Amino acid sequence: MNRPVIIVPGYQNSGPGHWQSLWESNVRGAIRVEMPNWDFPRKAEWIEALDETIGTAWQETETPAVLVGHSIGCLAILHWAADPFFAARWPVKAALLVAPADVERKDCPEVLRPFGPIPLGHLPFPSRVVASTDDPLLSLERAKQFADSWGSEFTDVGKCGHINTASGFGEWPRGEAMLQELM
Repeated sequence: MNRPVIIVPGYQNSGPGHWQSLWESNVRGAIRVEMPNWDFPRKAEWIEALDETIGTAWQETETPAVLVGHSIGCLAILHWAADPFFAARWPVKAALLVAPADVERKDCPEVLRPFGPIPLGHLPFPSRVVASTDDPLLSLERAKQFADSWGSEFTDVGKCGHINTASGFGEWPRGEAMLQELM
């Protein structure tokens, strides 16, 4: 089965060496959501772009997608799933939520604050939150609280920063193994 894997990057997109970009090239069925504006994200526009991508994938394959979010890409997924209109439109198999950005923290960049408040209800599909002990955008304690609220499995990957290229993440076999488990 060619299950769609929908890559949902965060603020300013994921560059060519980022694990999400590498997965887009290497994982069968991977599709990247094209957001209207990577540098000035607007929550409603991002949710609509995600919905359109999920819908297109469903219409082409009739197979529920696995969503793979990073940073505020995770928040786009959460807001999509929390909206009864969007969540009822297309089935989703599961979500991998990597380093979700805590836009409610005091030092959050102003451009990301509109992605709050962060939805805290149970997700309507299986999910896994992956977090690091030294992520500058999300404390490990908060990550665990989010995972519990969302009904997600939780994985602590140790000292890995924001789990992005700047933290040394290009190829990420452990993450890809978690994706395969969700598929």
